[in-house]
Amino acid sequence: MDYKDYYKVLGVDKSASAQDIKKAYRRLARKHHPDVSQAPEAAGLMAEINEANTVLSDPEKRAAYDELGSAGARGGFSPPPHWDQDHAFHANGSTDSEEFSDFFDQLFGRSAYQRQSHAHGRVPPDRKGGDQHAVIELDLQDSYQGTQRSLQVRSATLDAHGQPVEQTRELQVTIPKGVKEGQLIRLAGHGGPGFGQGQPGDLLLEVRFRPDPRWHAKERDVYQHIAIAPWEAALGGPIEVQTLAGTFEVNVPAGWKKGRQLRLRGKGLPGATPGDMYLLLELALPPADDAASRQAYAAFAQAFPDFHARP
Repeated sequence: MDYKDYYKVLGVDKSASAQDIKKAYRRLARKHHPDVSQAPEAAGLMAEINEANTVLSDPEKRAAYDELGSAGARGGFSPPPHWDQDHAFHANGSTDSEEFSDFFDQLFGRSAYQRQSHAHGRVPPDRKGGDQHAVIELDLQDSYQGTQRSLQVRSATLDAHGQPVEQTRELQVTIPKGVKEGQLIRLAGHGGPGFGQGQPGDLLLEVRFRPDPRWHAKERDVYQHIAIAPWEAALGGPIEVQTLAGTFEVNVPAGWKKGRQLRLRGKGLPGATPGDMYLLLELALPPADDAASRQAYAAFAQAFPDFHARP
């Protein structure tokens, strides 16, 4: 049986804090989760990542794993003598809802726990299932109005013999108004199955906005590109703009300069304290695709003989 270097799997040092491990797991899950990655090895990588996180995020399991030390890395690994008698791990949803390696099962898995419980004449207690993580992609517009989304989730459940089997479920998800990128939507009872009569865990959906060249969000502030004509840029004045938050009349200052933006206070993503909307003013030039438009450009050039676009 091969030894598993869980620290290497998550890309953290042995001195990593619990927060470091949590961040590493979330970063790898966002990259390799089969619902996100199309790579053929994604499912296998995600299984290794889940297994490493199950051990290193649990103080009890991590301390026991660290006891193995460098001796564990030698080939032909087997658990130290009396491992089952010296370590009494609590069963949890993560252990029972995932198909982990033989290495994990020998040290921390359900079979080891049950052997230990039966040896002491105990029945393993009922425990809630583990929480699971997935990503849901939304358009930025969805946050302004809230919406419903259909989501297919691949997960594991236990069959009649207590063995993990993969299943695909379709869930209807309510997207709350004002949700922001990185926020977690919790679907109670849709995570890993419980142990014994324990309740299932929860499914945590991390919100991610689809890229759009027209706009983007930073926390609750929204940045939207607005095109203005040369005469609007030079002379200024009121213009009507269509934004994610609705239609507004704004006043463009005379003498446009690259990078200028207008702020609509409170028109960003909704919330108890809504964000702001920033209109990024960009110059749009009319096409010179016929004789009349080319003549107009020529007249425009003659009207500014002292103007030089380049040094």
